[in-house]
Amino acid sequence: MKKILSLFLLTSYLVSCGPSQKVTSSWVSPDVPRGAKYKTVFILALIQNQSAKNIIETDLAKAAEAKGMKVYKSSEVFAPNFTKDNLPDKQTILEKVRSLGCEGVLSIGLVDKQSETRYVPGTTMYSPYMGYGMGFGGYYGYMGPMMYNPGYYTEEKTYFMEADLFDVASEKLIWSAQSEAYNPSSISKFSRDYTAVIAERINKDLNKK
Repeated sequence: MKKILSLFLLTSYLVSCGPSQKVTSSWVSPDVPRGAKYKTVFILALIQNQSAKNIIETDLAKAAEAKGMKVYKSSEVFAPNFTKDNLPDKQTILEKVRSLGCEGVLSIGLVDKQSETRYVPGTTMYSPYMGYGMGFGGYYGYMGPMMYNPGYYTEEKTYFMEADLFDVASEKLIWSAQSEAYNPSSISKFSRDYTAVIAERINKDLNKK
Protein backbone atom coordinates (compact mmCIF):
# COMPACT_ATOMS: atom_id res chain seq x y z
CA MET A 1 0.00 0.00 0.00
CA LYS A 2 2.88 2.37 0.83
CA LYS A 3 4.31 1.75 -2.65
CA ILE A 4 0.96 2.62 -4.24
CA LEU A 5 0.69 5.82 -2.18
CA SER A 6 4.26 6.82 -3.07
CA LEU A 7 3.59 6.25 -6.76
CA PHE A 8 0.42 8.33 -6.53
CA LEU A 9 2.24 11.23 -4.87
CA LEU A 10 5.09 11.10 -7.39
CA THR A 11 2.66 11.13 -10.33
CA SER A 12 0.77 14.06 -8.84
CA TYR A 13 4.03 15.96 -8.39
CA LEU A 14 5.13 15.39 -11.97
CA VAL A 15 1.77 16.50 -13.35
CA SER A 16 1.72 19.65 -11.22
CA CYS A 17 5.26 20.50 -12.38
CA GLY A 18 4.43 20.11 -16.06
CA PRO A 19 4.96 23.05 -18.43
CA SER A 20 2.43 25.84 -17.84
CA GLN A 21 3.66 27.93 -20.76
CA LYS A 22 4.50 27.18 -24.38
CA VAL A 23 5.06 28.84 -27.74
CA THR A 24 2.24 27.74 -30.04
CA SER A 25 3.58 29.23 -33.29
CA SER A 26 6.25 31.53 -34.67
CA TRP A 27 7.16 33.22 -37.94
CA VAL A 28 10.35 34.64 -39.44
CA SER A 29 10.38 37.07 -42.36
CA PRO A 30 11.94 35.51 -45.47
CA ASP A 31 13.80 38.78 -46.05
CA VAL A 32 15.87 38.44 -42.88
CA PRO A 33 19.25 36.69 -43.25
CA ARG A 34 19.55 33.71 -40.92
CA GLY A 35 21.80 34.44 -37.99
CA ALA A 36 20.95 38.16 -38.09
CA LYS A 37 22.21 39.86 -34.93
CA TYR A 38 21.07 42.96 -33.10
CA LYS A 39 23.51 44.65 -30.74
CA THR A 40 21.09 47.17 -29.23
CA VAL A 41 17.43 46.37 -28.56
CA PHE A 42 14.48 48.31 -27.18
CA ILE A 43 12.01 46.24 -25.13
CA LEU A 44 8.42 47.43 -25.14
CA ALA A 45 5.83 45.51 -23.06
CA LEU A 46 2.37 46.81 -23.99
CA ILE A 47 0.80 45.76 -20.71
CA GLN A 48 -1.56 47.91 -18.68
CA ASN A 49 -0.40 46.78 -15.24
CA GLN A 50 2.75 48.79 -14.53
CA SER A 51 4.20 46.31 -12.04
CA ALA A 52 3.76 43.41 -14.46
CA LYS A 53 5.22 45.53 -17.27
CA ASN A 54 8.35 46.29 -15.21
CA ILE A 55 8.89 42.65 -14.22
CA ILE A 56 8.49 41.29 -17.75
CA GLU A 57 10.71 43.94 -19.34
CA THR A 58 13.38 43.38 -16.68
CA ASP A 59 13.45 39.60 -17.19
CA LEU A 60 13.60 39.95 -20.99
CA ALA A 61 16.34 42.58 -20.66
CA LYS A 62 18.44 40.28 -18.47
CA ALA A 63 18.11 37.47 -21.02
CA ALA A 64 19.18 39.79 -23.86
CA GLU A 65 22.08 41.23 -21.85
CA ALA A 66 23.26 37.69 -21.13
CA LYS A 67 23.64 37.35 -24.91
CA GLY A 68 25.84 40.45 -25.02
CA MET A 69 23.17 42.93 -26.18
CA LYS A 70 22.68 46.45 -24.96
CA VAL A 71 19.09 46.91 -23.83
CA TYR A 72 16.73 49.80 -23.17
CA LYS A 73 13.37 49.25 -21.45
CA SER A 74 10.29 51.35 -22.12
CA SER A 75 9.51 51.37 -18.40
CA GLU A 76 12.73 53.35 -17.83
CA VAL A 77 12.63 55.52 -20.93
CA PHE A 78 9.00 56.64 -20.85
CA ALA A 79 6.93 58.01 -17.97
CA PRO A 80 4.84 55.58 -15.86
CA ASN A 81 1.65 56.92 -17.49
CA PHE A 82 2.54 54.93 -20.62
CA THR A 83 -0.80 53.05 -20.69
CA LYS A 84 -3.41 52.16 -23.30
CA ASP A 85 -5.24 55.37 -22.39
CA ASN A 86 -2.12 57.51 -22.84
CA LEU A 87 0.01 55.88 -25.52
CA PRO A 88 2.73 57.95 -27.22
CA ASP A 89 2.28 58.03 -30.98
CA LYS A 90 4.34 55.81 -33.24
CA GLN A 91 6.63 58.62 -34.37
CA THR A 92 7.48 59.64 -30.82
CA ILE A 93 8.50 56.08 -29.96
CA LEU A 94 10.53 55.63 -33.15
CA GLU A 95 12.37 58.90 -32.67
CA LYS A 96 13.30 57.94 -29.12
CA VAL A 97 14.33 54.41 -30.11
CA ARG A 98 16.53 55.73 -32.92
CA SER A 99 18.10 58.38 -30.70
CA LEU A 100 19.21 55.56 -28.37
CA GLY A 101 20.86 53.74 -31.26
CA CYS A 102 18.54 50.73 -31.10
CA GLU A 103 18.52 48.38 -34.10
CA GLY A 104 15.50 46.34 -33.06
CA VAL A 105 12.32 46.68 -31.01
CA LEU A 106 10.92 43.66 -29.17
CA SER A 107 7.27 44.31 -28.41
CA ILE A 108 5.26 42.12 -26.02
CA GLY A 109 1.48 42.22 -25.72
CA LEU A 110 -1.39 40.35 -24.09
CA VAL A 111 -3.64 39.29 -26.97
CA ASP A 112 -6.42 37.61 -24.99
CA LYS A 113 -7.37 36.05 -21.66
CA GLN A 114 -9.83 33.19 -21.23
CA SER A 115 -11.33 31.98 -17.96
CA GLU A 116 -13.11 28.71 -17.30
CA THR A 117 -14.74 27.47 -14.11
CA ARG A 118 -13.95 23.80 -13.57
CA TYR A 119 -15.19 21.31 -10.98
CA VAL A 120 -12.49 19.30 -9.25
CA PRO A 121 -13.92 15.99 -7.96
CA GLY A 122 -13.24 14.91 -4.40
CA THR A 123 -10.50 12.37 -3.78
CA THR A 124 -9.77 9.57 -1.37
CA MET A 125 -7.25 6.77 -1.07
CA TYR A 126 -9.09 3.55 -0.34
CA SER A 127 -8.64 -0.17 -0.89
CA PRO A 128 -11.22 -2.81 0.14
CA TYR A 129 -10.49 -4.50 3.47
CA MET A 130 -7.57 -2.19 4.26
CA GLY A 131 -8.45 -2.56 7.95
CA TYR A 132 -8.03 -6.33 7.84
CA GLY A 133 -5.73 -7.57 10.59
CA MET A 134 -5.65 -4.20 12.41
CA GLY A 135 -6.99 -3.31 15.82
CA PHE A 136 -9.16 -0.22 16.05
CA GLY A 137 -6.21 1.97 17.08
CA GLY A 138 -4.17 0.99 14.05
CA TYR A 139 -7.18 1.23 11.76
CA TYR A 140 -8.15 4.68 13.04
CA GLY A 141 -4.59 5.98 12.85
CA TYR A 142 -4.31 4.76 9.28
CA MET A 143 -7.73 5.77 8.01
CA GLY A 144 -8.12 9.10 9.81
CA PRO A 145 -5.71 11.10 7.65
CA MET A 146 -7.19 9.52 4.51
CA MET A 147 -10.72 10.78 4.95
CA TYR A 148 -12.58 11.86 1.85
CA ASN A 149 -11.80 15.35 0.51
CA PRO A 150 -14.88 17.01 -0.99
CA GLY A 151 -14.81 18.45 -4.49
CA TYR A 152 -14.63 22.15 -5.23
CA TYR A 153 -14.85 24.66 -8.06
CA THR A 154 -11.78 26.43 -9.39
CA GLU A 155 -11.25 29.08 -12.06
CA GLU A 156 -8.67 28.19 -14.71
CA LYS A 157 -7.11 31.04 -16.72
CA THR A 158 -5.25 30.93 -20.02
CA TYR A 159 -3.30 33.97 -21.24
CA PHE A 160 -2.43 34.39 -24.91
CA MET A 161 0.68 36.49 -25.59
CA GLU A 162 2.37 37.76 -28.72
CA ALA A 163 6.00 38.82 -29.11
CA ASP A 164 7.07 40.81 -32.20
CA LEU A 165 10.57 41.85 -33.25
CA PHE A 166 10.78 44.87 -35.56
CA ASP A 167 13.76 46.15 -37.50
CA VAL A 168 14.16 49.84 -36.62
CA ALA A 169 15.74 50.94 -39.91
CA SER A 170 13.02 49.45 -42.16
CA GLU A 171 10.24 49.41 -39.51
CA LYS A 172 9.34 45.92 -40.78
CA LEU A 173 8.28 42.94 -38.70
CA ILE A 174 11.01 40.32 -38.88
CA TRP A 175 9.90 37.79 -36.25
CA SER A 176 6.72 36.98 -34.34
CA ALA A 177 5.70 34.33 -31.82
CA GLN A 178 2.41 33.45 -30.16
CA SER A 179 2.31 31.69 -26.81
CA GLU A 180 -0.07 30.42 -24.14
CA ALA A 181 0.32 30.61 -20.37
CA TYR A 182 -1.92 28.29 -18.38
CA ASN A 183 -2.95 29.29 -14.86
CA PRO A 184 0.26 31.13 -13.83
CA SER A 185 0.69 31.17 -10.05
CA SER A 186 2.29 34.64 -9.98
CA ILE A 187 3.49 37.38 -12.31
CA SER A 188 7.10 36.64 -11.32
CA LYS A 189 6.85 32.98 -12.32
CA PHE A 190 4.91 33.88 -15.45
CA SER A 191 7.63 36.33 -16.47
CA ARG A 192 10.48 33.87 -15.83
CA ASP A 193 8.75 31.11 -17.79
CA TYR A 194 7.75 33.47 -20.59
CA THR A 195 11.30 34.81 -20.93
CA ALA A 196 12.66 31.27 -21.09
CA VAL A 197 10.32 30.04 -23.85
CA ILE A 198 10.59 33.24 -25.91
CA ALA A 199 14.40 33.41 -25.66
CA GLU A 200 14.69 29.78 -26.71
CA ARG A 201 12.36 30.22 -29.70
CA ILE A 202 13.85 33.48 -31.00
CA ASN A 203 17.39 32.04 -30.79
CA LYS A 204 16.24 28.94 -32.63
CA ASP A 205 14.30 30.80 -35.33
CA LEU A 206 16.89 33.46 -36.10
CA ASN A 207 19.84 31.09 -36.11
CA LYS A 208 18.48 28.48 -38.50
CA LYS A 209 20.78 27.76 -41.40
